[in-house]
Amino acid sequence: MMTYFWNKPVLTFYRDKNPPEKEPFVVVKTTKLEVTKSKDELLAGEIIAFFPLMGTLDSLSTIEGIADKYIICWFDDTVDNLSLAFRRLVGVTFSSKISFIVDEKGKLTYNAKFKAKNGKIT
Repeated sequence: MMTYFWNKPVLTFYRDKNPPEKEPFVVVKTTKLEVTKSKDELLAGEIIAFFPLMGTLDSLSTIEGIADKYIICWFDDTVDNLSLAFRRLVGVTFSSKISFIVDEKGKLTYNAKFKAKNGKIT
């Protein structure tokens, strides 16, 4: 089992449709993205302390029994070559309700756990 971490990535969300969407429906900034790849090549992870920069998180489906799928993209800022830094998760489903906290200024910060069908993470 391998676990990968990205600190402070900007994540772009697309609905996983056929044909694929060309415009994201939400862009978020997160403190940390964690993805674990199991021996069976299954991907699971967590998006920690994130908030929307563009769009709304209301359209992310986390209701039990509804399994909307998403594509999440970001750039790995530890890679110097931009063409090699692109990362993507496909077939992402959120395994539980997206949780949030409200700070003293009323700002919402979210946390979410997910599973992905496959992806390019290295």
